Amino acid sequence: MKSDAAASPLGWKARPSTAAIAGSTTATSAARNDRGDDLITRSMRTSMPLTLARSRDLHGAAARFDAPLTRPRPSSERGEPAVTHGDVRAGAVVRPRGMAWGLKRLLLGPALPTSQLIHERLGKPTALAVFASDNLSSVAYATEEILKVGVPVVGMAAFSLLMPVTFGILTVLAILLFSYRQTIKAYPSAGGAYVVTRDNFGLLPAQVAGVSLLTDYVLTVAVSVAAGVAAIVSAAPALLPYRVELSLVFIWLIAWGNLRGVRESGRLFAAPTYFFIAMMFLLLGLGIARVLGGQLQPLPVPEHAVGITGTIGAFLVLHAFASGGAAVTGVEAISNGIPAFRPPEWRNARTTLMWMGSLLGIMFLGLSFLAYRLRVVPTETRTVVAQIGRAVFGGGPVGYGLFLALQIATTLILILAANTSFADFPRLASFQAGDAFMPRHFTTRGHRLVYSNGIVGLALAATTLVVAFRADVHRLIPLYAIGVFTSFTLSQAGMARRHLRLRERGWRRGLAINGLGAITTGVVALVVAVTKFAHGAWAVMVFVPLAVFLLTKMNRHYIEETLELETLEPFPPGPVEPPVVLLLVEHLDRKTLHALQYAKTVRSRSVRA
Repeated sequence: MKSDAAASPLGWKARPSTAAIAGSTTATSAARNDRGDDLITRSMRTSMPLTLARSRDLHGAAARFDAPLTRPRPSSERGEPAVTHGDVRAGAVVRPRGMAWGLKRLLLGPALPTSQLIHERLGKPTALAVFASDNLSSVAYATEEILKVGVPVVGMAAFSLLMPVTFGILTVLAILLFSYRQTIKAYPSAGGAYVVTRDNFGLLPAQVAGVSLLTDYVLTVAVSVAAGVAAIVSAAPALLPYRVELSLVFIWLIAWGNLRGVRESGRLFAAPTYFFIAMMFLLLGLGIARVLGGQLQPLPVPEHAVGITGTIGAFLVLHAFASGGAAVTGVEAISNGIPAFRPPEWRNARTTLMWMGSLLGIMFLGLSFLAYRLRVVPTETRTVVAQIGRAVFGGGPVGYGLFLALQIATTLILILAANTSFADFPRLASFQAGDAFMPRHFTTRGHRLVYSNGIVGLALAATTLVVAFRADVHRLIPLYAIGVFTSFTLSQAGMARRHLRLRERGWRRGLAINGLGAITTGVVALVVAVTKFAHGAWAVMVFVPLAVFLLTKMNRHYIEETLELETLEPFPPGPVEPPVVLLLVEHLDRKTLHALQYAKTVRSRSVRA
């Protein structure tokens, strides 16, 4: 048997492993066996895990030996010469050369092996910085948006609306927190609106939730970055003409940070988040103490707010509530990002969710209280937070230094709030692509183990919005909340249906919580749609159904393609036409000549190099 085995042909073939997932582009490379005389080409999908299979004929039977196709450590670390093109062995991967590869490595860092993915998980403090920055940063403009709705209509009487509307929004926040605690426990692998809706209502309603959330993530990036630039303009009004350019710079800086990897982006963004929390608690503590002590008086009324009289009606109250409702956007981010947490994922995610909700509630309530007592009216060049900070910290070098620190912290948290979307948008897009409703490229991880295509796509979409709306927060806000409250409603309704269907232990309590959440968020979504329809919400209401229609068409195409590929037909009778052998050549060397020599042994019409 040994002699037969030695005489038998020996060759390498690339084949998908049992865990292979279809998708992505086709790459062609060369492989050779240990003897150096059996070089063949192989074609594979780059996103499919592969194994190299070696077969040897033993008395008419084929024995197969599998060796995993792995990425080796750099040759310099192993004390071995580098593997060059044309010298591919089992277990080795050719490292691409060229200026583009070198630039990519310089900007993004060295490639990470897939085994490193578990080490890219986040602990609770870092996860709070990554996933809660969107939610926490909304306090910087939520109070201001309530006042921007009321002051132009009823003047200073709008301050009588501020605290009731704030308490109403905080009630919605509390309902959402307890609702999403149920969701995270029920879906410990990923409890976002898309997954919950898909499992309980089916794929088509899930696309509505998915598109709504994707739209909200794009708007989150645009609004957060534009609001951050507005904070810069509050400290340096001369930069007002350049707010679009500044916004674009920040968008692509955040995209670059995320392309470097989840853990690196967490480290990069943790410090600004906690800096903002510290400055906000300093502002609220000192401000409330000075207000209650009688040391601070209401600010002078700006000219544009003088002499305005009007009637406070139900529509105005609802409009103010819809604008301030931006404060609760971002609550779903943690449930979407459960896989990014360290084990036990669901428990750590629930704890982080409650931390986030508590911090948001305290800061939002505190800022609204100070704005109410100081009668802070929004202006084009000074945000509400900036005016409160100037009044609370006072003049002098120390006061001005604290004011600048507050503005820097606010700018950073608003800009980095976009990071939450960069963490969740690519993951949600990968879910939809995995269900064949989006291009399969969104399921592919880059060499830093992140969904690079999703990150770049989000940056491009946010760039388009910022340029189209000239980085104006007040013009972007009407588009903002409709998508997220739609996804909230579908998610909570899906959880309510799950409780009714499974009737697990404690299902009545869960049904009450999620049912209340579905009703509440559904009412808010309706309010936002009605009050903001003429201000731009109509665009989102048209875009979401259109996008869902296009995604279903894409899904139908993928299904037809799969069915066509699975249909096996007999080969047509008659002789088979010889193929054309194509040899890809990068450098003319000994290995290339070996490959060319082998190609000439293949029965073909022609050989092209």
